[in-house]
Amino acid sequence: MTRALSGALARRRRAVVVTGASGGVGRATALAFAARGDRVALLARGREGLAAAADEVRIAGGEALVVPVDVADANAVEDAAQQVADAFGRIDVWVNNAFAGVFASFTDITPDEFRRVTEVTYLGCVFGTRAALRHMLPADHGTIVQVGSALAYRGIPLQSAYCGAKHAVQGFNESLRCELLHEGTRVRTTMVQLPAVNTPQFDWVLSRLPGRARPVAPVYQPEVAARAIVHAAGHPRRREYWVGASTAATLIANAVAPGLLDRYLARTAFDAQQESGEHAAAGNLWSPADGPHGHDYGAHGRFDAESLPGSSEEWLSRNRGRIGAGLLVGLVGGGAAVSGLRRRG
Repeated sequence: MTRALSGALARRRRAVVVTGASGGVGRATALAFAARGDRVALLARGREGLAAAADEVRIAGGEALVVPVDVADANAVEDAAQQVADAFGRIDVWVNNAFAGVFASFTDITPDEFRRVTEVTYLGCVFGTRAALRHMLPADHGTIVQVGSALAYRGIPLQSAYCGAKHAVQGFNESLRCELLHEGTRVRTTMVQLPAVNTPQFDWVLSRLPGRARPVAPVYQPEVAARAIVHAAGHPRRREYWVGASTAATLIANAVAPGLLDRYLARTAFDAQQESGEHAAAGNLWSPADGPHGHDYGAHGRFDAESLPGSSEEWLSRNRGRIGAGLLVGLVGGGAAVSGLRRRG
């Protein structure tokens, strides 16, 4: 291979950062980027999960860089971004995916626990975005993808800390997007709102529920989320992507009849977020779930049997432009046909 060709291939291989990459949606997203041949920096606390994710990235065809970091530490995130820039030469895409949560009624969550969820889920996104912009703005190039949730618009019971943090990310990202548009930079930000996803979080999240924590059905596989995130990274002019029928239904219902949705969730969402059995894990709020001598959780949780491998909303969201063009062509063609019939008549 010539040096020029090698350089051209390296330029096409994006330099991507994924936070929360050791498991769940972050793990699946890292692999989806790797399948494109991208260079992927894996940021998370869990060393067992990071090591296993790096192996999978290399097998999938990508280049892996492991950077252990707690995203709630602003200085550590800045240092991590510099490590990526030093190793890859630039940062093309930064995905803010890391989060923490507590399954409990608000009055059963301590102030320190609530603060920690906010620091990881919201401030981790803020710190990651700041670190990314420090490298992207001078280059006038790059995309930041905020991984959101239907819960960024619609809070549900038993997840008040997480819902509050995701609402904050939503507001922060809208403000940032306006500022970037005002400045005329080619740096872009977009947000992907996810449904319930089959990830290991329901086994490692701190929970005070009487039953075993579970996602509200319908549940989607993490690869569905990963495909949407990768697509958003390549098409950041869209301000937001919705993934899953449940996300679309929730956001529409909340816009139309939020009071009715309050009462519906008060009646159904407590039972819908737990099932029989005891919650086994101590939680990963303060330390990684895999621990110093733990195991790798991977991308999938325990709900494979019921999880959906695809989403019509995901496809529609990705292909909205094509669909709109097709409808326009159809309308123009139909109008021309009617006009021709009238002339002949």
